[in-house]
Amino acid sequence: MGTKINEVMTERPRAVTPQTSVREAARLMEEEDVGSLPVVEGGVRLVGIVTDRDVALRVVGGGLDPEATRVGEVASADVITLTPEHDLDEALGLMARAQVRRLPIVAGENELVGMLAQADIARAGKDKSTGEVIDAISRPPGGPRVAGPDAGDGSSLGLSRESAQQRETPKQG
Repeated sequence: MGTKINEVMTERPRAVTPQTSVREAARLMEEEDVGSLPVVEGGVRLVGIVTDRDVALRVVGGGLDPEATRVGEVASADVITLTPEHDLDEALGLMARAQVRRLPIVAGENELVGMLAQADIARAGKDKSTGEVIDAISRPPGGPRVAGPDAGDGSSLGLSRESAQQRETPKQG
């Protein structure tokens, strides 16, 4: 029998409500040194998750006011969850397939009881497969896709124009 999620999860994670301002949520993420916060109603019922990515893309990228914008307006409501009784191996597979770094852990009627983060798994993992799964969770989709007026010259990659051209031109031979 494998390790259960409840053996490695973070219990009593910091959470916010849908009415919390995005600015406050971002402040709490910084304070807690986390990239996401579960969103709960009634103090315990999980209704979503807000991530630093939500803040960057939906609020900053969307030109919204972080003080006036509420977490409920930008949080993801479609959240993948597991229970404390699930095996850690199941969680690893799910996280790798979904490419998520954190999973809310719920019990009963969607009651938030913990969070399982990539760091929790790394601390608990003792074998090569754990490292491979964490690598799969974190793997970026591919090389850089640079935006901006000077994107074609390679400067954003720290390359000179000549070096960037050499990388783009296949050698004949």
